[in-house]
This record gives sequence, C-alpha cells and structure tokens, in this order.
Amino acid sequence: RVAKSLEGVGMTAYRKHSPNKLSGGQKQRVAIAGVVAMQPKCIILDEPTVGLDPKQIIEIRDLIKSLGKKHTVILSSHILSEVSAVCDHVLIIDHGKMIASDTPENLGKIVAGTNSLEITVRGKEEDIRKAMDMVENIEEMIYHESLTEGACDFTVKIAGNQDMRENIFFALAEAKYPLLKMQPTNMTLEDVFLKLTEDEEVERNAGSL
Repeated sequence: RVAKSLEGVGMTAYRKHSPNKLSGGQKQRVAIAGVVAMQPKCIILDEPTVGLDPKQIIEIRDLIKSLGKKHTVILSSHILSEVSAVCDHVLIIDHGKMIASDTPENLGKIVAGTNSLEITVRGKEEDIRKAMDMVENIEEMIYHESLTEGACDFTVKIAGNQDMRENIFFALAEAKYPLLKMQPTNMTLEDVFLKLTEDEEVERNAGSL
C-alpha cells in the first residue's frame, strides 16, 4: 500500500530520500501518501497549499482532484480561487454557522438572484436601449462604461430562466448595432463569499437591536 500510495502522488523516486531534503511541495505529497496508504474513505485537507510556490500549488491541486476520483476529499481553505479550481461542492461557514451549500456555479446564480447576461454593443446607449425594448422578459438593463471605443456595456437582467440570447442577437442585428460580446454574468467565489457573509452580518446586527 505504501508503494502504491507513493506512486499515486508521484514520489516513488524519492522513497529512499530523507524528508529533510525534500521541498515543501514534496513533503506535502509524502504526507498525503501517508494518509492514502491507510485507505480511508474520506480525506480531510486543511490549507494544503500554504507556503508552496506557484508550481507546487498547481501540482498539489492536480493531486487533490485525482484523489477525488477514489475518495471523498474535504478541503478547508480561505484561498477561494483554490476552492473554485478544485471543489465540486462548496460549504460556506460564517461564525460557526453554515450559510451556504451548493456547487460554485449555483452559488453564483443564487447570489446574483437573476438570470443575467453581460453584453457589449457598438452604438449609443439610448439607441441600444430602444432596440432592446423589442426583446421580451428583460427586467433591467444596467449601463457600464465600456473599454471598447464607441461601444456600451450592459448587464441585462432577464425574468425567469428563459434563454434570451438569440432574441437579443436578432434584435440588435435588425437595428444594425453590432453585438461584440455576450456571456452569462459570472460571480467569483470571492464575490459570493463576501455577499453572503455581509448579509449574515446584517442579520446578526439586526437581531441584536
């Protein structure tokens, strides 16, 4: 089991080495191999990439994802980009209370609270808004200054779960306003975490009044 575990973490060639001569990333691999050798159903990792260089971080993340194919892996981390890169389910805990449990993608949709798109359109704001009036189920269009010269950026909030991308495309094409970009609104896990913990803080403060 030891030999198989070392092979699984890519450390077979270092089996005869003193741990003191290993790098930080290699030591992490050996520690994980020691756990895997015990054939657990669940592996708990607490901040497994702290203190590692960028290359070692990528290697450990890849290792964690491979472990997830055979084991249940629970990863505790404040590095939310790492959680997004590695985990397929997220639990957010604030002051000892679980405030969210879902996939990273679904958490972003829940917090956003709407079906929305980010679009960049070449043209004037008022003209684009008139063209978009022809599209049904649009609740709100929030204007953002665009980095593209002669264009406007909008966050388009859509009622319900309808997919309105084709309708938006054809409405703008008919009005001859080039659509330069259209993509779903994405919230990072950092955005989700801050939003949820801020809401929780507001509730706690309200309850203490």
